[in-house]
Amino acid sequence: MASKKNKARSARDANPRKFKKKTSVLVIEKVEYIDYKDVDLLSRFMSDRAKIKNRRVAGNDLQQQREVANAVKVAREMALLPYAKRVASTRTGGRRGERGEGRGDRDTSNNENGAEGNESDDESLALDAQVEGAEGAVDEAGSNDESSED
Repeated sequence: MASKKNKARSARDANPRKFKKKTSVLVIEKVEYIDYKDVDLLSRFMSDRAKIKNRRVAGNDLQQQREVANAVKVAREMALLPYAKRVASTRTGGRRGERGEGRGDRDTSNNENGAEGNESDDESLALDAQVEGAEGAVDEAGSNDESSED
């Protein structure tokens, strides 16, 4: 067993993936101090959902990443940066559609029969009629009181 692990490890070492190390924005722009008030700089280290990008994506070294993270946290506390952003997206069905279970199957069966839409329309019409009838009864009661007072 131990020999298999060593063989797998040696295979990875023999053929390491060649990649270019990403350089940080801080190095390119020669930033000496990361200020929490510099929202433009800090927003470069945040995703579209306002999450802090990790070191590998941002290209920071450990010290830079700590400073960026702390500056972002302070800026969030001071309400200069959001904690989270809502991203509007259309629903594509996702995993539910792949498995064939969930609401998608029920909705299609109800829509084929046409029962779901009719029930809700009938209920809303009935409620409207009840409300109008109640208002009419109040008006009639009010008119009867006024006529008896004259």
